[in-house]
Order: sequence, then structure tokens, then C-alpha cells
Amino acid sequence: MKTLFLSLVISTLLSLSLSKELCNSHDKKVLLQIKKHFGDPYLLASWKSDTDCCKAWYQVECDSTSNRIISLTIFAGNLSGQIPAAVGDLPYLQTLVFRKLTDVTGPIQPAIAKLVHLNFLRLDRLNLTGTVPGFLSKLKKLTFLDLSFNGLSGSIPSSLALLPNLGALHLDRNRLTGSIPESFGTFKGSVPDLYLSHNQLTGEIPASLGNMDFSVIDLSRNKLVGDASMLFGLNKTTRNVYLSRNILNFNLSNVTFPSGLENLDISHNKIFGSIPPQMTQIPLQSLNMSYNRLCGQIPVGGKLQSFDNFTYFHNRCLCGVPLENCK
Repeated sequence: MKTLFLSLVISTLLSLSLSKELCNSHDKKVLLQIKKHFGDPYLLASWKSDTDCCKAWYQVECDSTSNRIISLTIFAGNLSGQIPAAVGDLPYLQTLVFRKLTDVTGPIQPAIAKLVHLNFLRLDRLNLTGTVPGFLSKLKKLTFLDLSFNGLSGSIPSSLALLPNLGALHLDRNRLTGSIPESFGTFKGSVPDLYLSHNQLTGEIPASLGNMDFSVIDLSRNKLVGDASMLFGLNKTTRNVYLSRNILNFNLSNVTFPSGLENLDISHNKIFGSIPPQMTQIPLQSLNMSYNRLCGQIPVGGKLQSFDNFTYFHNRCLCGVPLENCK
């Protein structure tokens, strides 16, 4: 009888232990507010008041020690409305992702500025409008910021260069205007991969960007003018440079390219001069120099003859393989 009683007690205690909810009650309440804000969508069907958000809720991650919510990822579903202010009430959040939700509209939620532990912010492929807010520069732990594929307008805040740990900045495919901030040549700590393509940026590329050793820089499909040669240099570790479809105008002859450059697209500009022989020493995987004002013989060697004529055509007087022989 005693054995049976002890077994029942142990079983009951074990059951209670297993059923004890890990999820912080405040965080759970906030998440349920977010669900209600979006009209209880099917995408968040696993968010139920009678289940543990640390164990059973899809798109939510808890810290294993504190059981506070550290990651919220809402991806590819049928949600509509603005990002709710309640996201700012998850004080331990490190990752916040709203992605591929084309009916999510409005400006970037100001409450995000309260998330001082945030290191990964991705709000891409939504339908956000308004400006890129300067308050993002307060999130000093950010290593990744992606606001691409939205309808954001206005100028790029220079204060983003104050983010000391930023490894990637995606502002591409918006409606941004104005110039590239001079401050983007003063990133401290890490130098981010910089994606500003498919906007309406104007003016010259700031000379200060020559001080940076970008691994990736994509400024294509804007309205930039003038010189871009400062982005290159033999001692840089740059691997990917995309400058196509601007109005850039500089002499390519005197440019020295990074020795590890892999992908280069300078097509559809007004770049003149000749192709430097040093390019035969570069491990290029892709190259596009078409629709410029280049002249002279394509240097022989390296990867330059492995590309087809579309890489070089519509220039002033380039010649040699893979184009017609020089006369």
C-alpha cells in the first residue's frame, strides 16, 4: 500500500513538473496581443493561451536559462495591418523578423527603438512606407539590418554609420532619394556589406567610402554620377562590386582592383579608358562591362577570355577575344 501511495505521489509530482509552464507570463501576454492585433490569423494558430509559448508556439524562441522570448520570426503568411507597438514590449528580444508579408503596411514601428538587445532586424518584402528612421542607430547591438523590398522613401539617415557591430545593411529596392551619406565612409568596428541598389539615389559617391574595405557593395540601379574608383584598391579584400545602371564617368585605365575580386558589374554607365592588364590576375567569376565608353584591346590572360561577348559589347572601341580582332 505504501509503495502504491509513493508511486502516486511521485507520478503526481512528475506530472506537475512536466506541466509547469516555462513561458514568461508577461511575454506570453504580449505575444497574444500581437496575435489579436493581426486578427487571430491562421499563421499564428499555434499561439494558444492554454499552451506553453516556449514549447509549442511556432515562430517563437525562448532563452533556455531565463525562458524569456529572444526571437520572433513571422514569415510568409496572410497578415495585414501595421507592425504592432507591442513588439517593443518584449525587452529581451534579440531577433525580430517580419518577412514576405506583403499586406503588412505603414511606417517602421517606433517601439522597436526600445529593443536594446536586438542584434538581428529583418523587415523585408513587406509594404512598409515612410522613411528609414534615425532611431535605428540607437540599437547598438545590431549586426544585421534588412529593410529591403519595401516602399520606403526619403533620405538615408547618416546616423546608421554609428552602429558599431553592423555586418550587413540592406536598404535596396525601395524609393530612397538624396545622396549616399558621407558618414558611410566612417563605419567603426565592422564594415558592413552595403546594399543600396534599386533606389533613386543621386549625386556622387562620397570619397570617404574609399576609406572602407567593403566585402560587398551594391550601388546599382540608381542615378549616381562621377567617380567610383575609390571603391577599389589592390590591398582591399572586396569580393563583390555592383555599380550597373548609373551615370558614373571615370577612367578605368588607372584603376587597381582588389586581388580577390570575384564579381564585378559596371555596365550601363559612361566609364571610359581601357581595361587594365592587372585584371588578368583576378579570380573573376562574373564580369559585365557592357554599355560603356571603353576602348582598346581586351588584355589576354586570366579569366577575361572565358566570358562571352555580352560582357564587353556596346563600348566605344573595345576589341580582341571574345570580340572582333583589333585592327
